[in-house]
Amino acid sequence: MPEGDILRRTATRLDEALAGQVLERAELRWPTAAGVDLTGRTVLGTRSYGKHLLTRFDDGRTLHTHLRMDGEWRLARTGTPAARGRAPEIRAVLATSRWTALGRLLGMLDVLPTRDEPRLLAHLGPDLLADELALDEILERWRSAADVPAAEVLLDQRVAAGIGTIYCAESLFALRLWPWTPACEVPDPRRLYLTARQQLQRAVLTGFPPGRVHGRLRQPCPRCGTPITVGQARQPPMQRPVFYCPSCQRP
Repeated sequence: MPEGDILRRTATRLDEALAGQVLERAELRWPTAAGVDLTGRTVLGTRSYGKHLLTRFDDGRTLHTHLRMDGEWRLARTGTPAARGRAPEIRAVLATSRWTALGRLLGMLDVLPTRDEPRLLAHLGPDLLADELALDEILERWRSAADVPAAEVLLDQRVAAGIGTIYCAESLFALRLWPWTPACEVPDPRRLYLTARQQLQRAVLTGFPPGRVHGRLRQPCPRCGTPITVGQARQPPMQRPVFYCPSCQRP
């Protein structure tokens, strides 16, 4: 599933293409939004919050989308074959005179009053990529996790929004923490979240995550050479892989 850095980059691309422009074509191919017409509306901008995207319009409405596992937003020049958006996997089309944004395989879509955004996001913790990080609130939620494994708390969007399996593994590796250390035994959760935030911010700029342990099963650890292994956080069907070095991150 795309993580906070991908969502932030996607929001920026949509902003650059659509913000301040009038929609000449708007199609929402989603059962609960099929009757919504956004044609003629001016796009105010798009922002990300954790793994969610919020595209706001001048009539006080917001298009909320979530990519889930396979979704993405693509841009094409309006009028080109790529902008037709006829494929069955295209679930949203937002087109200005110059650019067409195509929402492919979106996992969630709904339109709501912009004023209701806080209600929509109320179940989430603070956005880890917010300009002003609510770190004290995140740490308070972390402390309430008690003996839950650190990896599972990092993955919990109710604690902090934006971290997935990549930055869970990479931030734990950076601090040499065993992923199943009980949250209450992690010596410095503040540093852990600041590390994850820094990794996400760097990836927003470069387009590349750290890539030191995640997805590198049986490859040598970049610190000690021990083969990287993988474990599991959470129970089925919500399980997630967690890559780690069994030497650098011993219990």
